[in-house]
Amino acid sequence: MPSSRHVVVLRRGQIYHFDCLDSQNRPIVTEQDILRNLKAIVADADQTPVHEAAKSSVGLLTTENRKIWSQLRQTIHNSSPSNASSLEVIDEALFIVCLDDAAPEDLGELCGNFLCGTYGLSGGVQIGTCTNRWYDKLQIIVCANGAAGINFEHTGVDGHTVLRYAADIFTEGLMLLARSINPKAPVMFKAKLSPHAKASRVKPGPDDSEPEPLDPSPKKLEWELSNTLLTGIRFAETRLSDLICQNDCKALEFTGYGANFIKTHGFSPDAFVQMAFQAAYFGLYGRTECTYEPAMTKAFLHGRTEAIRTVQPSSVNFTRTYFSEAPNKEKIQALRNACTAHSKLTKECSQGLGQDRHLYALYCMVRRELDSAPSSPISESGSTKSNQVEMPPIFSDPGWSLLNTSILSTSNCGNPALRLFGFGPVAAEGFGIGYIIKDDGISVCATSKHLQTRRYLDTLSSYLLDVQQLILQIHRAANERTGNFVDHSGVLREAKTGRAIAHLSAQTPAQTPGLNALELEEEPSTSGYSFFDSVEVQRLARRRPRNTSVGKVLQISEY
Repeated sequence: MPSSRHVVVLRRGQIYHFDCLDSQNRPIVTEQDILRNLKAIVADADQTPVHEAAKSSVGLLTTENRKIWSQLRQTIHNSSPSNASSLEVIDEALFIVCLDDAAPEDLGELCGNFLCGTYGLSGGVQIGTCTNRWYDKLQIIVCANGAAGINFEHTGVDGHTVLRYAADIFTEGLMLLARSINPKAPVMFKAKLSPHAKASRVKPGPDDSEPEPLDPSPKKLEWELSNTLLTGIRFAETRLSDLICQNDCKALEFTGYGANFIKTHGFSPDAFVQMAFQAAYFGLYGRTECTYEPAMTKAFLHGRTEAIRTVQPSSVNFTRTYFSEAPNKEKIQALRNACTAHSKLTKECSQGLGQDRHLYALYCMVRRELDSAPSSPISESGSTKSNQVEMPPIFSDPGWSLLNTSILSTSNCGNPALRLFGFGPVAAEGFGIGYIIKDDGISVCATSKHLQTRRYLDTLSSYLLDVQQLILQIHRAANERTGNFVDHSGVLREAKTGRAIAHLSAQTPAQTPGLNALELEEEPSTSGYSFFDSVEVQRLARRRPRNTSVGKVLQISEY
């Protein structure tokens, strides 16, 4: 909200807040002030026994079904003025900071903590970090070991918007580090400390009046919870715990190569990785499934995303060719064709030429008409009994259901500010795959419900290494010399190894006593291609060889 001036902090399910901006969006707290506030919050929250805090974690209600949460939220709002004010404080906050008491070391567990929190029972009470969330707001989650992540609800914002936020914060941190070394170094955020801040050396002027008093001290929200609300929290926790147990989250940080290698060999990095997902799934399950990837449409007013359907005739041909007995060159050519087609499709979707969003909008319009006509129920055939409104055949066709069941739901959200990026699966039998393509590596976070998530990532890693070897083999074969060559110093060298065969001179090998022209010299080979063209060979052969034995040889120390 434009009027937001405070942040909300969660610790063990308990909720605190403090002001951090004045009405002109100038900070009223320094870095040290924030640190002191957070330490005070942690100290206060940890005084409450974890079991008692977990039983009254109101944030658990935000994980409920939307209709149930809407009813319980209204109950909270109407139960007391204090509860209504607490909800207003949370709704109007800039964002939520979740201070977790867990410190996951495994990458998969770390991603799972940022996605849905950890699961942990003690005495029949859920005490995992899953109780320390408020999913209706953008959340900055910080683990006990300092690892930090962002969790956001997708309805109101897209990943690339949050990525911009994370990237700016990360960049500002680097620039502040540079300024600590060089005071003249620039920074991104130019806002000066508010004159209302305790640490400010400037007194407030006539234009600095505040409509409401500012208080940077942390304050705890107190809730009046009836038995109905306590029961709702209990059932919400049980449902959430089931969901956590049903989902598996694993991570892969592939370091074999990244965007640099992919682009060097003429592939689009995103298309290359998309085909890797196809090959890994085909290699593991022997079939191709519906795949989704978002394309940004922010060039349009209110534009968000369009669906890229990765599975196309070219991608199917690639996976079948790759796992066949076809020659390596044919496999890589099939990969190149599939990547080219995917890049073209991505561009078209970004330009608003996709079909998914358009068809979905039409479907929603038909559903709205049908829902507003209670006298015209839908028959099993997909048409209405009164024939006033009919469901178009396309929306009752099995193909429509197949198209909207994304077994592989993927998204590329790359930036140096992020280490990993992920989300949950959108189909019961599918994977949710978030990936970041870096210059020298590829980071992948995969989730699923009771599928072989780790095995899928292992298969993906094996494919990435295998296809690299095929590309390099074909590249070497294409650039291999067919015959021996003469380098710029007049040395005849082998085509395959580059090792010297003999120095060319006016004398022929037969005229040189004790010299066999095919005898290899113990001379280190030179890399690269000959500087001269082949027409220069005869002239080089007549050139007088250099005398490299003149002078005293110096002893070089080892290093």
